Amino acid sequence: MQQVATCAVQGSQMSQRNPAAHNPLYVVGVAATAALGGLMFGFDVAIITGAGPFIEQAFQLDHLQLGLAFSSLLFGCVIGCAVAGTLADLLGRRAIMLAVALVFAATTVATGMANDFPSFLIARFLGGLAVGAVSLVAPMYVAEVAPARLRGRLGASYQMAVVTGILGSYFINYALRDTGPDAWRYMFYTGVVPSALFFFLMLINPETPRYLVLKGLHDKARLVLNRIAGEAADEELNAIEKDLAEVKTDRTPASKSGLVRALTVSFFLAILIHLSGINTIIDYAPSIFKSAGFELDAALLSTFVVGIAIFAFTIVSFFTIDRFGRRPLYVWGSLGMAISLIVMVGAVLTGHFSGMFVLTFIVIYIMFFSACIGPVFWTLLPEIFPNAGRGKALIVPVLTQWVANAVVVLFFPVVFHRLGQAGTFSLLAAACIAQALFFHFFVPETRNRSLEDIANAWNGPVK
Repeated sequence: MQQVATCAVQGSQMSQRNPAAHNPLYVVGVAATAALGGLMFGFDVAIITGAGPFIEQAFQLDHLQLGLAFSSLLFGCVIGCAVAGTLADLLGRRAIMLAVALVFAATTVATGMANDFPSFLIARFLGGLAVGAVSLVAPMYVAEVAPARLRGRLGASYQMAVVTGILGSYFINYALRDTGPDAWRYMFYTGVVPSALFFFLMLINPETPRYLVLKGLHDKARLVLNRIAGEAADEELNAIEKDLAEVKTDRTPASKSGLVRALTVSFFLAILIHLSGINTIIDYAPSIFKSAGFELDAALLSTFVVGIAIFAFTIVSFFTIDRFGRRPLYVWGSLGMAISLIVMVGAVLTGHFSGMFVLTFIVIYIMFFSACIGPVFWTLLPEIFPNAGRGKALIVPVLTQWVANAVVVLFFPVVFHRLGQAGTFSLLAAACIAQALFFHFFVPETRNRSLEDIANAWNGPVK
């Protein structure tokens, strides 16, 4: 995996040398299709938001069991992510994503057919294997075909696909809310649609040229590069081969020291992004709105409004991520999230936590995350690692964020029940502030910097 990811990023640098030679429409189309793996990710993470109240009633769940129902998928994601990199190196990125689509379709149907709680948990866990795998392989595929000048925006396309899946789930939740006690089953069955879409589009996509070179399939790699790079195909092929050779001999102390610093930073970023509460807001939005006095119908409608906000403000990130830089967006986005949570704490303490006031500040919280934090996080991870060890290193933050996500989602119902609204939102606000401070002091800016320059930055003061 180390070699593959390094080649992916080096390939982006090669593209920067001769940008005019690229076929941008083809590259964008190929990358966008791979990014649609995020559509399944967003769907499966969010579909349980509206299904949750029905599942709780159907299986008579307590607070901890409800948390387990929500988080079982996420624990599967941990394992899926852990094995996906190795399998992608053995079998190819395209093959893994095709398999993921089939597994995803099968497990969404199995989840909807579950007749008892253990069966439901097993189906969700197995679905998590597919979601975890695609969360690692889809961004890797995008990186291996993306020119450097489009790296930020194509990286953000994965997050865009995720939030599209979330919005679609919220719409399905609301549309099926009145179909009876089995509404939750129908909600899960609809997961076959994004699975089929992703599968048939990936059948058209080629394998990445970096993987083909890694496997010694140079002629096939040249055919793909002819479509991606045009007249520069031979030049890029030679550069990929050279980069692979250089990776094998890159064992300098400086690169190892930089790798350790980057790993440490990515580890804490992966934890903080979930301690700041985004997945609890997404998953448990109906419960939060019900605690603010909404009936179930109004809570699900308000949740759909939240989904629209996630979608709309993620679009904003396409225009800001390469313009303003990663650090300003992450720091101010974290502080904006913290302020919205603090305002809601004040509303609880003064007896104003109800109705449109709560919806407004939940949307403001979502606005800062979607325009700033989410897209930057997934774009930043492959940028901050030095060339030596980049591929294997990526497993650390991706795995960590899945574990953190699972733990936070598992225990949120218990914490929310015991600490109440003010206590829970106070903890989330503190995590947002910690995230802003950590990013400001420990993460270098990566906008408009070569990947070698970013790697060298770890050997000096952060700037």
